[in-house]
Amino acid sequence: MKIYRAARPRVLLTALAAGTLLLATACDGKSAPSQEKAAGTAGTTAASTAATPTPKPAGEADPALKPFYGQQIAWTPCPADPKAEKAKVDTTGMMCGKLHVPLDYANPATDAIDLALIKHPAAKADQRVGSLMVNPGGPGGSGVEMVEYGAKDFAGPLHDRFDVIGFDPRGTGASAPVVCYDDKQHDALNDQDAPLDPAVRKTERTKLSTDHAAACQAKSGKLLPFVGTRNTARDLDVLRAVVGDKKLNYLGVSYGTYLGSVYAEEFPKNTGRLILDGAVDPSQDPLDHGIDQQVGFEKSFERFAADCVENHGDQCSLGKDKDKAAKKAADFLDGLHDNPLTTKDGRKLGRDQAWTGVIAMLYGDTKSWEYLRNALGWAMVRGKGDMLLAFADQYNGRDEDGHYNPMNEAEEAIRCADAARPAPTPERAAAAASRLLAEAPLLSKGVSADDYAEPGCAHWPFQTKETPHPIRAEGAAPILVVGTTGDPATPYASAESLAKGFANATLLTRVGEGHAAFGQGNACIDKAMAAYLTEGTMPAAGTRCE
Repeated sequence: MKIYRAARPRVLLTALAAGTLLLATACDGKSAPSQEKAAGTAGTTAASTAATPTPKPAGEADPALKPFYGQQIAWTPCPADPKAEKAKVDTTGMMCGKLHVPLDYANPATDAIDLALIKHPAAKADQRVGSLMVNPGGPGGSGVEMVEYGAKDFAGPLHDRFDVIGFDPRGTGASAPVVCYDDKQHDALNDQDAPLDPAVRKTERTKLSTDHAAACQAKSGKLLPFVGTRNTARDLDVLRAVVGDKKLNYLGVSYGTYLGSVYAEEFPKNTGRLILDGAVDPSQDPLDHGIDQQVGFEKSFERFAADCVENHGDQCSLGKDKDKAAKKAADFLDGLHDNPLTTKDGRKLGRDQAWTGVIAMLYGDTKSWEYLRNALGWAMVRGKGDMLLAFADQYNGRDEDGHYNPMNEAEEAIRCADAARPAPTPERAAAAASRLLAEAPLLSKGVSADDYAEPGCAHWPFQTKETPHPIRAEGAAPILVVGTTGDPATPYASAESLAKGFANATLLTRVGEGHAAFGQGNACIDKAMAAYLTEGTMPAAGTRCE
């Protein structure tokens, strides 16, 4: 099952407190993948360095950027990928390449990095519209993998008429990835449960956050100030020009909607047809967004549990009362803090990993609920936690050989470069905790106002000056925003707000469960997206796809 992530799922206390909440992997040191090294990114940036937004880009008109905008990509057949072959993914005809971009757009001559690219050429060359750039979210998700493993999602009009191009954004995947830990360190961090005692939790959180920042600084310090979304948007404009497109055609999912929004803000005259699906509201305070997201997952969890009892009684381990089913599951999951399950590989399934596995399945639509029913049954009835741990591993980027991909480390680095949450007032911290305990009591059990005391990214090696703000994108072409009513990761209200904020945008609604609409098999959504991208035909305002 495909997961277009928006966040590390189980906020549980440390993640809630440490930084940017759910949509950002919090700066708590407990989320981190990748053992790959980012060449030339040894720690050289002092902890006091402040990253300042670079000036408004001149793009192709900037003489200093001419070598980058004028480069040619050497597309070659993609190398064999054993994982793709094992997954029976057909990569026939796909081409791979690299894009050379400045590390620092304010000083483009000083250093540069290469971004990994993949292209699935248009199937009907005589009907080709141009290129379609894609981003799967995260932040930190691999656009290369989105195209390589998700080719079937583009089958039909999109692949027929577009070269579908995926790229790993700077600091992610194979594009100079941010590195903080090795695989064993990742396992040790992910396998820890947050302490239940608030005072002990606060002490541990501070230590983990400090140690994590130091680890990332030591291995990737030179890169950290330059991995923010604004620089990635500028990379995207270089890519647009290099492949020969006058306008950017783009599909961004989850965090990819924020990247698309920033691009429209930076380069409004270069926008073509942009689809922003599973929308992030760029104007929303990170604290408010994190709470909204936590509440969204709670509601999704409750709907799953009720459906389990009402419609799948013979497969459901949550009892006979649909109103108590979610609490029964939550009590079991919380109980794993003191009584973890041992899996076949000798690892332990504790509370936080179990919740991560559960919420990872809530990213999918109702088809993924079958997997979650089975996983909970295996754990609650048989005492076997292997399925839940496998789902947590999938989310955390851990493969069956114990290797981690770079996503989680990139996620935190990008979030801290984009907007660090200021410390709330005591009154606001108390109000946040009260709302969570009232509206998401199962996922937020034990949370306290003290869990919000520190500002986001407090111990990060540099402090960004970027702040949340509405994006108007005056002068941009019409933008299609897509929202799903039951989306727990990027709640539907965010899509409404994003669409209203733009100078020229239309909101398309998918009525249903799960995160984002692309690739979910909704014919109405697929038809509307294809019509907009291939013909420029915007769906009628108020269109709802049941």
